[in-house]
Amino acid sequence: MKLLYFAWVRERVGKADEDVSPPAGIRTVGELMDWLAGRGEEYAYAFENRKVIRAAIDHTHVRPDTPIADAREIAFFPPMTGG
Repeated sequence: MKLLYFAWVRERVGKADEDVSPPAGIRTVGELMDWLAGRGEEYAYAFENRKVIRAAIDHTHVRPDTPIADAREIAFFPPMTGG
């Protein structure tokens, strides 16, 4: 699946996107964030406060308990403010 990183998540990870194949036991967005945080110092830094990171699967905002089984693209970004 393709992962996209935006704003300070991208800056901390050090890349805008990547293709990954998470282990079979990774079933939800939250588990994916946990797995990513264990991939290295830059990921640990990016996902250190998972409660503030938002996610979207195939352009639809989702919660951490959302299954990732059929996801083609998952985006991670900080909370947005608008005006």
